[in-house]
Formats: sequence, C-alpha cells, structure tokens
Amino acid sequence: MPAHALPDLRAIEAAAERIAPYAYRTPVMRSRSLDELAGAELHFKCEHLQRVGAFKFRGACNAVWSLDEAEALRGVVTHSSGNHGAALALAARTRGIPAHVVVPEGAVRSKVAAIEAYGATLHRCAPTIAAREDAAERVRRETGAAFVHPYTDPRVIAGQGTAALELVREVDHLDALIAPIGGGGLIGGSALVARALAPHAAVFAAEPSGAADAYESLRRGSRVTDTVPDTICDGLRATIGEINLELLEACAVRVFTVADADTLAAQRLIAARLKQVVEPSSAIALAAVLAHRDAFAGRRVGIILSGGNVD
Repeated sequence: MPAHALPDLRAIEAAAERIAPYAYRTPVMRSRSLDELAGAELHFKCEHLQRVGAFKFRGACNAVWSLDEAEALRGVVTHSSGNHGAALALAARTRGIPAHVVVPEGAVRSKVAAIEAYGATLHRCAPTIAAREDAAERVRRETGAAFVHPYTDPRVIAGQGTAALELVREVDHLDALIAPIGGGGLIGGSALVARALAPHAAVFAAEPSGAADAYESLRRGSRVTDTVPDTICDGLRATIGEINLELLEACAVRVFTVADADTLAAQRLIAARLKQVVEPSSAIALAAVLAHRDAFAGRRVGIILSGGNVD
C-alpha cells in the first residue's frame, strides 16, 4: 500500500496476514458484573496483552514489514511518548534494522525503558509536538531512516485496524464498537473494519475532556490544533491527524469526552472485575460506556482495551 493512500478493508486484511508471524492474537474477555453496571453486553478486546503491552505493535509491525529492502536497511524513525516508540523498536528488531525514537521530556519511565530495552536509539526533545516533529525530521535527514508517524501513516492505521478485525470476526453481531482516541490511528482502522463487516454497528471514540480536540474538530467541522492537553491519559494527548479526522467523518464516528476521575474509576473497575492492569488511556473506553449508558444500553458492545503500560 502506498504510504499516501488511505487504507481500506483490503489493506487491513493484508496487514493482518503480514503481521501474523509477529503479533499476538489477543483474547476477548467478559465480566457479568461489568455487564450489569453498564446495562449492556461488553466484550473486551485485550490489546494490553499485545506485544509491548499495547495495540501499537500492530501498526508499527505492518509499517516495518511494508518497507522494501532498500528502505529497510536505512532503518526507521518516529517520535513517541512511549507505546508507539516501543512498538516500532520491537518491530524493527524483528526485521533486524535500526530504529530511532524521539522521546519528549516527562514521558512515562516504564515506556521509555521499554524503548531502550528493544534496542532503539533514543533522542530527547522538549515536550511539545513541534519539538518532536523537528527532532524526528533532523534524525531522518541525518540517517536516511524511513519516518513512521504514530498515527497518520496509512500503514500504521491499517495495522491498528487488525485488532478490530479479530474482534468483529470473533464476536458475532456487535451493535457498537468503542476505542480510545488520541491521534486517531486505532479508531480510524477500527471504524473502517466496522463499516465494512458490521455496518449496522455504531462506532464511538472515547477522549479525555482535557484533550478534546477530536470532539471539537467534529463539532466545528474543521481540525482543531491549538488544544493544550491536560489529562492523566498520556497516550491520548496527541492532536487528531488530518487523515484520521477524515476517517472519523467518513465512518460517522461519535466522540464521547470523559473526565479523568471517571477514567481512573474505570481503571480500578477493570483491575477489580477483570483482574487486568490497564493504563488510563485504555480504561477511558469503559469509562465512556459507563458515563453514557443510554447510548449502549441493551447492546452488544466491543471495547478495545488499548494498552497496559503504567508505572
């Protein structure tokens, strides 16, 4: 798939085949007590049990293994607050190529440690999107490495969509699908799958109220880029990507905003009822379901638990 082409179901199915030797097929979990709280039938796709502890490995792996041999030899580079960087580092290791990751100051220590453990070269920068992008471009020029954007790269979006592909094929007749949203790679790929294979299902995204640029972008009808994020969900502080917003609009995705307090309560519920440790950026999907019960009541709901890297 050309790097500039928007993905479709065929690209996601090709990604699933491409990453099959490397990515885990994660389980789907249930909880009767959480069903009762939500008034719905909840099916949790456990991407926190994916390699590197997050769905991000799917997209990174698809991007790395989509490179031709000449590109691959020069390695890959990205900027990341953690999960995508670790995912790209591990994906590069599976192919035996160099990886460079630009990491902003203040990133979660456990995530930075994972990036280093997978063998990537770290490059530090100030904690702003502009600084991240400038540093990544400098590394790209100096090394010739291929840039793999955390969420606007169509190869990444296609890879992320493979989680929803597995979920929809495992759980029949989903009425709704919800995933967290930061930059929009996961929900973009998930929405494409839902529209193709479960067209009757409503698709939702859960976003922190302190970083609600996707919600505002859909409300205003144009991309909002001046939001200053203030949320505990470190994986959801990114600004919605241009092509990601295009996918949200095309797939009629509805965004729910969630207060951090509700997200932390959902994180504790997941630990207590599912016996699973997930990060706030993951727990927000359940928090949205519980905060907006009317939208999910009586429905069979697929919830993507996106990651489990928390310190």
